[in-house]
Amino acid sequence: MSAYGDFGSSLRDLPRLREGRRHRESSWDRTGGNDDRKKLEPGESHVLADIDGAGSITHIWMTVTSDAQRTPVRMAEPDYLRRLVLRIWWDGEEEPSVLVPLGDFFGVGHGRTVNFASAPLQMSPEDGRSLNSFFHMPFSSGARIEVASELEHDTIRLYYYVDYERFDELEPTLGRFHASWNRQSPTDGIDETGLSNQEFQMGGVNLTGDGNYSILEAEGRGHFVGCVLNVRNLRDTRQWNWYGEGDDMIFIDGEPFPPRLHGTGTEDYFNLAWCPTQQYSSPYHGLTLPGGENWGGEISLYRFHIEDPIAFERSIRVTIEHGHANRRSDDLSSVAYWYQTLPHLPLSLPPAAARIAAP
Repeated sequence: MSAYGDFGSSLRDLPRLREGRRHRESSWDRTGGNDDRKKLEPGESHVLADIDGAGSITHIWMTVTSDAQRTPVRMAEPDYLRRLVLRIWWDGEEEPSVLVPLGDFFGVGHGRTVNFASAPLQMSPEDGRSLNSFFHMPFSSGARIEVASELEHDTIRLYYYVDYERFDELEPTLGRFHASWNRQSPTDGIDETGLSNQEFQMGGVNLTGDGNYSILEAEGRGHFVGCVLNVRNLRDTRQWNWYGEGDDMIFIDGEPFPPRLHGTGTEDYFNLAWCPTQQYSSPYHGLTLPGGENWGGEISLYRFHIEDPIAFERSIRVTIEHGHANRRSDDLSSVAYWYQTLPHLPLSLPPAAARIAAP
């Protein structure tokens, strides 16, 4: 009987023979020509895959361009990766389990693409415009994947593969993949008038976790497998302007402060150190956009809990301070990735105008 199986995906497991029925949905030209793309007009959506029965998505590849983009130059709407939305439904659910701007889902925020490689997500040349996901996404009775355009002017050209396996049945112990997006711009900081830079950046206390930036709030049984955090530094100063003194705090199953998982600083949670300024990517953590001088501009970081997923039985809140004791007022956005039982809390996504980056 073909099922998800008890084998892994490591090099050691590759010789282990297994049953499987591989399938693919793609944008190939059904006329036999070379027009291997789908056109997406402003306001339209396109279904990449609508699968009945049991199976698991194993890989998604995508690249998008615009009729206004004949060469690799700025599009008429350069924030297109924030205006395109990825939605995925499992097992006939009315609410999508994945609801994220397209570019952010693949690991980098601010509507940007850069070359980087992690275990589950990658942006590949040219200039990161090849988008890849290797998250396994099992389902028991159906899967539907859709890209929707909230652009105002540009027609999008969409190229894609959705690779998956079909099963006779799915084991009941498998969770469903979820991803959600959040943004707060600006975060609710304090007025620094009359404070020295040291007092503003390092002073104050936080002994409740109240006011932290929220990366994920979920209910049900599952495990958190990672996030992308994007920061746009909004503080205009020539003084030391590091954005990352905020501690990570993860509250499991309604536990009180202090949570079992309480960290020491933004870069520490993302497995970096000492106010990093260098672009870096690895299988489980990285800094894809390091920002500019004095940590200004756009920053994007990721941390994946592939070897150390964070389990919860009833609920989870993944939060992080915006500056020490929530003193900074920056533009923060994030994607959370997790597996859980169905049903899930409904996901929400603000309209395109509230998602796009500031000029």
